[in-house]
Amino acid sequence: MTDSGNEIPTIDLGAFAEAADLDKARIAEEVDEICQAIGFLVVENHGVAEEVIEDAWSVARTFFDLPIEQKLASQSPAAGCPRGYFPLEEESLAKTLGIATPPDRKEAYSSGPLVPPDGHSPDAHFDFFYGENIWPSSIPTFRSAWENYYRSMEDLGARIMQLLAHALKLEEDFFAAHHTHHLGALRTLNYPSSPADDHTAVHRAGAHSDYGTVTILKPDPDVGGLEVQLPSAKWIDAPSVTDGFIVNLGDLMARWTNDRWISTVHRVTSGDATETVPRRQSIAYFMNPNYDGNITTIPTCLADGEEPANAPVLAGDYLIRKFTDAQVEND
Repeated sequence: MTDSGNEIPTIDLGAFAEAADLDKARIAEEVDEICQAIGFLVVENHGVAEEVIEDAWSVARTFFDLPIEQKLASQSPAAGCPRGYFPLEEESLAKTLGIATPPDRKEAYSSGPLVPPDGHSPDAHFDFFYGENIWPSSIPTFRSAWENYYRSMEDLGARIMQLLAHALKLEEDFFAAHHTHHLGALRTLNYPSSPADDHTAVHRAGAHSDYGTVTILKPDPDVGGLEVQLPSAKWIDAPSVTDGFIVNLGDLMARWTNDRWISTVHRVTSGDATETVPRRQSIAYFMNPNYDGNITTIPTCLADGEEPANAPVLAGDYLIRKFTDAQVEND
C-alpha cells in the first residue's frame, strides 16, 4: 500500500479456508503485507447469512427512528457504562489520541458479551465488561436479531483470527486461547443528516484508532465518509462495500505484534457532500481479548536480540482507559 494507492485491498476469506497449504501461505503472506502497510482490508465470501445482516440492520434503523424519549429509556443509569444508548455528542473519539475536537456527531447503541463467563470471580471491573445488556423494550424483535448478528460476528472473528495467525506464521488456533471469555462489543452507529457547512459534519467521528484485536465493520453501502490515514498522514476514502465487511486492526493487535502491524487511525467525515450531508448508519463488532488477558509481544515478531517496543498490558485495563478517555464530560 503506497501513497499512490487509493484502494483498501480485498481478501476472499472463503477461498483461504478452502485453499491447499501453498495457496494458504500465499494468501497469508499477502495479509501480512497489508497489515504492515495499512491495517485495513475488505473481507468477502465471509459466510455470514444475508438475512442475519438484514435483520440487524433493520432493527438498528428502527431503533434510531424512535422518539428520543424512547431511545433514552435504553440509556444506562450508570455513568461510563459501555452498554445501551449513547445520545448525540456524548463521545469525542479524537480525545483518545489527545486531539481536541468538538464532540462526535453520532448516536449509538451498544452491547457487550451476551453472557458472563463461568468460573470467573467478579473483580472491580467485571461488571463494566460483563454486566447485563440493555435491550430496547419497544422493539420486540430487537434482541433476537442483535444476538444472531453478535454470534455470527463471533464466528467470523474467529475465522479472521485464524487467517491472521497464519499471516504471523503461528499455529492456526494461537489467538483462540486469548478469546475464551472475550470482551466482544457490538455497536450500531447513526450519523444524522446535517448541512454540509455545519462544523459538526466534519466531526461525525473524530480521528482515532480502535482499541482491541480487530474491528469488523458493516458500513453503510450507500453513504461514504469513512477515511483511513496512511503512514505518511495522507487520508484515503474507504471503499463502498455491499457484500463484504471492512476489517481493521486495533491497538492491542499492534502491541501483540511489536508494532509490526498497524492500528490505523481513521475517522468519519462529511465526505464529498457539498450541500446536505446524508444520514449514515453502520454496525461494528469490536473483537477484544479476554479482560484478564496479558498482552505481551509475540516472540515470532521479535528479531534476535530485539526488545519489545511495548510493556505488557492487561487487555481489560487498556480497554477501560480508552473507553473512558472518549467520554465527553457534561457539566
